[in-house]
This record gives sequence, structure tokens and C-alpha cells, in this order.
Amino acid sequence: MTFLQITSLLIVLAAGFGAINYLFLKLPSSIGILIVSLFASGGILLVDVIFPAQGIAPTVRGLVSDLDFDAALLEGMLGLLLFAGALHVKLADLRAQWPVVVLMATMGIGLSTAIIGVGFSWLTGMPILVALVFGALASPTDPVAVLGVLRAANLRKSLETKIAGESLFNDGVGYVVFLVLVGMAFPKGDSEGGLELLAAAELFLFEAGGGALLGIVLGWLAFRVMRRIDDYPLEVLITLALALGGYVLADYLHLSAPIMAVCAGLLIGDIGTKHGMSAETRRYVDAFWQLVDEILNAVLFLMIGFEVLAVNFDADAMQAGLGAIILALLARLAAVAVPVFLLRPFQNFSRGVVPIMTWGGLKGGISVALALSLPESEWKPLILTATYMIVIFSIVIQGLTVGRLATRLGREPELM
Repeated sequence: MTFLQITSLLIVLAAGFGAINYLFLKLPSSIGILIVSLFASGGILLVDVIFPAQGIAPTVRGLVSDLDFDAALLEGMLGLLLFAGALHVKLADLRAQWPVVVLMATMGIGLSTAIIGVGFSWLTGMPILVALVFGALASPTDPVAVLGVLRAANLRKSLETKIAGESLFNDGVGYVVFLVLVGMAFPKGDSEGGLELLAAAELFLFEAGGGALLGIVLGWLAFRVMRRIDDYPLEVLITLALALGGYVLADYLHLSAPIMAVCAGLLIGDIGTKHGMSAETRRYVDAFWQLVDEILNAVLFLMIGFEVLAVNFDADAMQAGLGAIILALLARLAAVAVPVFLLRPFQNFSRGVVPIMTWGGLKGGISVALALSLPESEWKPLILTATYMIVIFSIVIQGLTVGRLATRLGREPELM
């Protein structure tokens, strides 16, 4: 199928499944589309079992393979989604919460990667480095899913900023950690040992720091240009060029493209909207990126639902996947609770912070995409199955219940 045909099919299915959810299921939009697509995938598999001669499942599986999910998300959609999410986080709010955001997005990712990796190695006998790669791809949360589900909970601003900031930055940090660990676990060419620890640390600092610096520089240049213009269609186009062009440039320079997108989005969403846009332009920029966010989110969750056709669900893999779900929850608890514990002597937290941020740390498309992008090995099918089970549990079970938890705990008075 051509790119246009694939894109058209995804939009048609997302619109159709969204309508089914709106009329019948009445669930949050993204979760509803995911559930409908899972039912559709299950129906295809059932028809294939009843009428094996028709070969429907292999045909659809071929179409799913043509989607190239990991490339579509990591090289296209992710930058737009992170930029859109960052636009709505104000630097002043983030500055007040930066200690906990930084610790959760760095130390938290490290703790989560270690807990999941060591635990999964123990459960499955997987080599520890390969298991740590799995831990890295299963640790980032999905900011779009998190904020979309919690939006209706009417959270306090401080808690909303913690969740939004940590979700945006841990995607970028987790992606860099994943790339470093892949380089160590799956060495290329004649290299036998892969990346050494010191080289891995240098690569992490170069990619993460370089991505942040590039995002700030490009965001500042875009702001300076927009400040001299008062034409909302052109200014909307400039923000789109910044998100897409900056992401491609960061990838070309081997810097962290997700961190670039977050930093550029934060700068434009705060300084750019205050000092570089008229009120009319702000309305159009907000509306445009909200629409981009909603459309890409719908397509992303549709693709996640259909990726079930590419996963091997045998008994051993499903058992390992159930263990991985428990490990992911324990790892998320540690990633939230340890930074909060370390910061308690310096600032106060309400009791709702740890449970809401633990249960609200939804996994999403980036984890599936990273699993699909792994080099071929004997462990890749097991990793893909376990990742998929974590993501489905997270989005469906946690996603449908975290709003009520946030509503119950998230409105209590909070000192910080």
C-alpha cells in the first residue's frame, strides 16, 4: 500500500472507531478507540480460526507490518505529540516543581529500569543487559495518555505540573537510556563488548544535553521571528516547522529528538505565547495543536490496538507478561516514592502525590515502538509480548480507574 492509502485507512478507522466509542461505549476517546480496535483485532483472529482457508488474519497482519509502527511513532508522531503537550506547561509552574520533576525523570527512570530489568532477568533467565533494555523501554510513561485521562479530574495546579513535567521529560530520558543500553546489549560490527560504561555515560550526557540545548536554541530563534510577525496562519506554520524540522535535525545530529521537542515546546508555550503572539494568534495556535494532539492520539491508540496481530501470545510469554506487569507497577512506585522521600525534608507533599503519580504513570505507544525497533534476537518476541501486555493493562485498567483516584485524592489541600 502507498503512504497515502495507509494514512487514509488509519484516519477512516480512527474516525469510525471514535464514533462507535462516542455513541456506545462512551469511554475516554483514546481508551475507547483502543478497546474497539482490540475487539476488531480479536474478531479478525476469531474469523481466521473459524474460516482458516480465507487467510484474513495473515493479510491484515501484512497490512499492520506495512504500518511500520516504530518508525511512524519514533520518527514522526512522537515529536508532534511531545511538542503539543509541552505547549500547555508553563515554565513558572514547572520551575516551582523542578526538583521532583528532575528526580523522577532521571533517578526515577534509572530505578525503574533496574527493577524491571533485574526482576525480568530473574523471571525468564534473560541475559541481564537484554533485560535492562526491556526495563528501559517499559519505564517511560505516555504524557498524552496521562494528561488526557487526568484532564477531567480537575487536579490542583501543582500536582498537574508534576505529572505533566515528569511525563514529558521521562520520555526523552528513557529513550536515551534505551539507546545506550541497546548499544551495550547488541553491539554492531566487530565490537564484542558494546559500549563501555564511561562511553555510555558520555553518550547519555551528549544526547540528552545536546537535545535540550538544540530545543532551546531553535525555540528562541522561532520566538524571535514570530515576535516580528502578526499573521496567525504563518505563525502556526512556524510552530509546525519548529516541531517537525527540529525533530529531524536533532535525529540527524544524533541528539535526543524527544527532549528537543519538549524544550522547544516549553519555550514557545510560555515565552512565545506571552511575548511573541497576539491574542488572536494564541487562540489559533492553541486550537491547532490541540487538534493535532487529538488526531495523532486517536491514530496512535488505533495502531496500538492493531499491533496485537503482530504479537505472539503463547503460554510462557503470557506468564512472563503477567510478571512484567507486576514489576512495572513496583518499579513505578519506586520511581515516584524515592524522589518524594528524598525531597520531603525540603518541601511538603500531600498524601495523594505518590498513589496518583504511581497509578497514573500510564505506559503507551513509545514502549511498543521501542520494543518493535529492537534488533532481531531470540528474546525479541518475549520482550514484545511482555511490553504489549504492560501497555494494554496500563491504558485500559489504570486509565479507566486513575481518574476516580485522582478525583478522590487530588483535590486535597497541598502545600507544594
